Amino acid sequence: MRIVLQRVKSASVSIEGSVVGEISQGFLLLVGVGPEDTSDDASYLARKIAGMRIFSDENGKMNLSIDQIGGKILSVSQFTLFADTKKGNRPSFTGAASPEHATKLYEEFNEKLRTEYGLTVETGEFGADMQVSLVNDGPVTIILDTKNQ
Repeated sequence: MRIVLQRVKSASVSIEGSVVGEISQGFLLLVGVGPEDTSDDASYLARKIAGMRIFSDENGKMNLSIDQIGGKILSVSQFTLFADTKKGNRPSFTGAASPEHATKLYEEFNEKLRTEYGLTVETGEFGADMQVSLVNDGPVTIILDTKNQ
């Protein structure tokens, strides 16, 4: 699995002009699933993200986790994280998981964040044409890839 994590002051996702997910301070997660990814990958990333200390403490140091600041998560499925751009100018997406496999792991990942770590998780709609808006905080952007731990 691959995730682009952005620390945000706010973020929202809309479909056909209607907001379907919205948060204030927290993380915007762009989540991609590969064909070889498993529940272990989803568990690893949920644990890593829940514990990531990238919010500023009273001394301005990145030292606080998302639960310590009362933050929320907006999780958006993003198969294009598995784009292959080596040949030509048109990316290939054959490296992404099938929709059935990706949907299962994406939903499992979000549920782990909710139930195992007590985090509020808003989502987009898997496979929909979505518009994402955000105010990046920092900016802080981190790439997580379970195949490159």
